[in-house]
Amino acid sequence: MVSALWMLGVICASLVGISLAFYFVRKTQPDKDFDAISARIGTWWGMFFIFSLATLFNPIVSLLSLMVLAFFALKEYFSMIKTRKADRRIFLWAYLSIPIQFYWIYTGWYGMFIVFIPIYVFLFLPLPRLLNKGTVGFLRSVSSTQWGLMLMVFGLSHLAYYQIATPEFGAELVLYLVVLTQVNDVVHSLVSIYLGKRRIVPTANPNLTWEGFAAALLATTGAAALLYPLLTPFAAGFGLFSGVLISVSGFFGSLTISVLKRDLLIGDDGKGELPKKGYLNRIDSLTYTSPVFFHAIRYFFDFM
Repeated sequence: MVSALWMLGVICASLVGISLAFYFVRKTQPDKDFDAISARIGTWWGMFFIFSLATLFNPIVSLLSLMVLAFFALKEYFSMIKTRKADRRIFLWAYLSIPIQFYWIYTGWYGMFIVFIPIYVFLFLPLPRLLNKGTVGFLRSVSSTQWGLMLMVFGLSHLAYYQIATPEFGAELVLYLVVLTQVNDVVHSLVSIYLGKRRIVPTANPNLTWEGFAAALLATTGAAALLYPLLTPFAAGFGLFSGVLISVSGFFGSLTISVLKRDLLIGDDGKGELPKKGYLNRIDSLTYTSPVFFHAIRYFFDFM
């Protein structure tokens, strides 16, 4: 493992260089839509800040930062849902589940962490919507709330559990995951902008192309080959496999969030087009890569 302070310095210098390069490219090519890439770079800086807090101060600070991130991501998601007055209580229960989920992480209780939302919250979440609130819109209200919790809270909360499960190199694993996820997203976006011709799912996200997917897969696997000796305890085989795993799961995360947003905003003239900036655009891929990468490590290694 490399020195944490040395690593932070290298990452900060790299981010400054990437941000400056992107600034000049955007100025010289104003006709291109770089909003998705801008959101990714913003995510890099945000995760770098969280990683710095965990490395320089205490992992608890990082845990609290990720809890706040999950809260605002869920809040943005709820803002897209057509709501009734009867839905307010179910949203309140959903928000209250966030600190409880992160409390299980803080205590290191893996069993409750892994079942609290997908079992207990999902089973009892419909109760406030059922009691004296009627049945109109029940299924859409409950299912959309559950999907939000599953992705924005349960999925993202895995980022916090890395450091609890393996204090020795948990922060490095989070950094490794975030860097590869964002490399995958940025390469996919850039190649789709300049070379993309065959769209994968044009009705859901016209920015996802087969050319971008192939290039992102190769770039992410290559980045994994460079970074796994520095940031992880993995052998070469799993290091390369993790790059493929993160690339594919990141693609499905981005696609799923795109479909959810489009479905929630269809026919809502007050909300207009799909938002191009916000928390969901920044963490969409991480909602999938975080749990998938976590459980792959837990399955193949005994230190999680």
